[in-house]
Amino acid sequence: MGKRRKPSPPSRARLAVLTTAVAGGAVFAAGSAHAEPTPTLASVKEQVDKLNEEAEQSVERYNGFQAKQQTLQADANRIQDKVARGQEAMNELRTRLGAVAGEQYRTNGIDPGVQLMLDSDPAAYLERAAAQNQVVEGQTALLKQARDEQRRLDQDRAEAAATLAQLDSVGAALGEEKKQVQSRLAQAQALLNKLSAADRARINAQESAEKAKAAAQQAAAADRASRSADRPAADGPAAPTSGRAADIVKFAYAQLGKPYGWSRTGPDSFDCSGLTGAAYRAAGVKISRISQDQWNDGPRIARGDLQPGDLVFFYDDIHHVGIYIGDGKMIHAPRTGKNIEVLPIAAMPYMGAVRPA
Repeated sequence: MGKRRKPSPPSRARLAVLTTAVAGGAVFAAGSAHAEPTPTLASVKEQVDKLNEEAEQSVERYNGFQAKQQTLQADANRIQDKVARGQEAMNELRTRLGAVAGEQYRTNGIDPGVQLMLDSDPAAYLERAAAQNQVVEGQTALLKQARDEQRRLDQDRAEAAATLAQLDSVGAALGEEKKQVQSRLAQAQALLNKLSAADRARINAQESAEKAKAAAQQAAAADRASRSADRPAADGPAAPTSGRAADIVKFAYAQLGKPYGWSRTGPDSFDCSGLTGAAYRAAGVKISRISQDQWNDGPRIARGDLQPGDLVFFYDDIHHVGIYIGDGKMIHAPRTGKNIEVLPIAAMPYMGAVRPA
């Protein structure tokens, strides 16, 4: 066996390269070992607020699809009932024609017109029978009635099919919008979960203070509603004491402290337009389901002419609405995770007001 050669030591240049590589690897390993920096409360709040606003936009779209779905379902039920009644009428006419055919068979044989009506599509009968001059005078009215009934039945069936197809489309859109709401709310919660324990405690304390404030406002609602209109309340003009506006405002005050619930119209939770709709129903007035439609439920009111009970709207796309209570304030259902509260209308991008009739 030959002698094993002792390896020569590395050169200075090679040592430098190896040292740099090892050092770089150590730095990389150290960097990868560090956890992501904890997000600041301000940055999380900004992102959560944005996600909640987007969720509220989706909620109003969801409400719109849901209202349309309910309307279409009612239409479909009505048309299907009409189809069922038409089919019953058609069956009765066919029975009568069958009796005519039976009588003719016992006498002189079945009239070709009656036989054709019983054996083929009534809609095609008239043209064929007219061309062949096969309708005898005694059966003309009955055959014409059957043809007209069949034509109405076909039209109703076509209308029912179109309505059901539209209902399926709206149902798919409703499901997709629900996913969007849930996704944004889940993202917002995931961001909150990244906060430090101290920041989460700070947020919880803030929410507890807001709930206590809302509970105090709710307790004072009866007292506020009973004050004289010419005696101002501690925070501004008193609410109206009688009439429709008083009923709207009184209802709104009674909901303070209840949780926001997306696509809810009460009685335990509300979204923004669900609250306004319920308040107006309490006063005997029906308004639309979603904020964008409520925007068209009455004449526009200038900001300087606002009165308690008016609807106040926010953001360019009118996706938020509240009930004006005077002194530049409103009662509204804010967003998921918060409760119905009193808030200055200047706190959000104000778009205008409406006073439904």
